[in-house]
Amino acid sequence: MKIATFNVNSIKKRIPAVCDWLLEHEPDHLVLQELKCQTEAFPIASITELGYHAHIKGQKAYNGVAILSKSPATLRCDALAGDADDEQARYLEIEQDGLILAGLYLPNGNPVQDENGADSIKFQYKLRWLDRLIAQAEALLLEEKPVVITGDFNVIPNEMDVYDAQAWQGDALYHPEVHKRFQHLLHLGFWDAWRTLHPDKRRYSFWDYQRGRWQKGEGIRIDHLLLSPLAAERLQSAEIDTTPRGRPEPSDHTPVWCVLG
Repeated sequence: MKIATFNVNSIKKRIPAVCDWLLEHEPDHLVLQELKCQTEAFPIASITELGYHAHIKGQKAYNGVAILSKSPATLRCDALAGDADDEQARYLEIEQDGLILAGLYLPNGNPVQDENGADSIKFQYKLRWLDRLIAQAEALLLEEKPVVITGDFNVIPNEMDVYDAQAWQGDALYHPEVHKRFQHLLHLGFWDAWRTLHPDKRRYSFWDYQRGRWQKGEGIRIDHLLLSPLAAERLQSAEIDTTPRGRPEPSDHTPVWCVLG
C-alpha cells in the first residue's frame, strides 16, 4: 500500500500536477493540504476520472484538506476533537481495511510573539492544536489498529531537516515548544517514516518561492508520515519526490510517500 502526502498550495492551480502525479505513481491514498477552496468547489471530476474516491474538507481561500483513495473508504471525522469552536479545515480521518489514515494541515504559528513580546494568538493556536493532535494520537493507539498520521506538519524536526538551522532559530516551525510536542508524538510510539529509513540524509519537502530557495537547494522538511507501531512494522520504503517542484508553476511543497507491506 502506497500512502502519499502533498501540500498543493491551491488545488485549482495544481490539479494538473496532482493528476499527473496520480497517473505516474498510482498511490493507494493521496492526502492533500492547503486546498484553498470550499468543499463544493473542489475539482472532483478530474479525480473521479482517474478512478479515485475523495473525502474533502474545504474552506474558502484558506486551509482545506482532502484524502483521495483508490477504493472507497469510511470517513471517521472531518475535524480534530478538543475545540468545538475551531472552524478551520485542517483535519480528516478515514478508515479502510483496518487501516486508520489521518490527514492534517497543522497551523504555521508565525509570528511567535506579538507586539508586546508575548506568545502571539497564532502561536498559541499552533501549540493548542498540537496538544489536541497528541490526545487524538493517544486515542487512536488504543484501537490497536495500524495508524498513519500524515500531512504538512509545519514542523522542522531537527537540524538535519533544514538548510540552515541557525537562521530558523525562534521561528514557529523550529521552536522548542513545537519540538517538544512533536517529540511527544514520537515517544507515544509513532515513527517518522522517511527519517526511519534515511537516518543520515538531508532531503527537503518545501522550498520558499522567494530568494531562489529551490535553485539554491535551501529547503526544509516539514511534510511527514508518522506511523504507529503496527504500521511501522510494515514499512518497506519512504521517499521524497522532488520532481514536481522543478516543473512549471509548482507548489512550494513536493510529495512525500511511503509503502507499507
